[in-house]
Amino acid sequence: MTQSWPKHDMSFLGGRRMRRLRQSEWSRAMVRETELLPRDLIWPLFVIEGQNEKTQIRTMPGVERLSIDLMVEAAKAARDAGIPALAIFPNTPDHLRSETAAEAYNPDNLMCRVLDAIKSAVPEIGLIADVALDEYSANGQDGLVRDGEILNDETVAVMIRSALVQARAGADIIAPSDMMDGRVAALRAALDAEGFEHVQIMSYAAKYASCFYGPFREAVGSGSRLKGDKRTYQMDYANSDEALREIEQDIAEGADSIMIKPGMPYLDVIRRARDAFNVPIYAYQVSGEYAMIEMAGAAGAINRDAAVLESLWAFKRAGANGILTYYALEIARKLAR
Repeated sequence: MTQSWPKHDMSFLGGRRMRRLRQSEWSRAMVRETELLPRDLIWPLFVIEGQNEKTQIRTMPGVERLSIDLMVEAAKAARDAGIPALAIFPNTPDHLRSETAAEAYNPDNLMCRVLDAIKSAVPEIGLIADVALDEYSANGQDGLVRDGEILNDETVAVMIRSALVQARAGADIIAPSDMMDGRVAALRAALDAEGFEHVQIMSYAAKYASCFYGPFREAVGSGSRLKGDKRTYQMDYANSDEALREIEQDIAEGADSIMIKPGMPYLDVIRRARDAFNVPIYAYQVSGEYAMIEMAGAAGAINRDAAVLESLWAFKRAGANGILTYYALEIARKLAR
């Protein structure tokens, strides 16, 4: 027997029933407020020395470090999937790391060689070069260190030299991820003076001192050698007004776009930045966020595929123009289907 349920007086709705728009997939698609497209995704990749070489990252299941030849193949796959740009991070061999981080401005370093190789083979894809010293330093810090102090201006001087060799190697975007004061203005002036007016700067404008970077530090080989922490230059996670001041300053210094990092724990900062500034804003879904989704999915705690999509849509809903995510290739292919 079919159960008969009593109806209640719903006249207080005034005829408006919000569920009407949700009754079918075509209707939900028609009124969807935000879009997620392959062009919204940037794929971070880790490069290592070798030929046909790939190594697993223990804390990032499914993500591998790739040798330069395999990076070129990854770039072709990204292009074919509609991904507009790659963000590249080198795992510099131990014997080339030093207290002065001099390998950062070696024109034949791993970063410069992979930039040149990809740009030669896949010229239509954008290349974002990370500029910070943790990938080259012996102590894992983003800046030069003297007597335990992170040196600001001396670090910026090294970053300028690093950015210039990257630009010469084919970088389309220089992305300072260090959070030193004044580095955007200094980089912009140096790039322009050397004829690289066309090279963009994507500033890590609001980069928080976060525990969510742990797997990334393993990926680039800086975690085990990190001495101390990064709280004197990366931001306090208790603050959001400060983030707006950092973003405003970087824009004034010449940043073409800005990044907020990490992503999911800082959706409020993304939203505030979108409301305050009319510039391209990017969110970085960092390694710890990736690892949490993967490990929770593997444990059966969540639906892994659904969580990936929901998290990416959250960044767009918060106001991000694009997302740096390790899921970029997988999701771009799914969206194309």
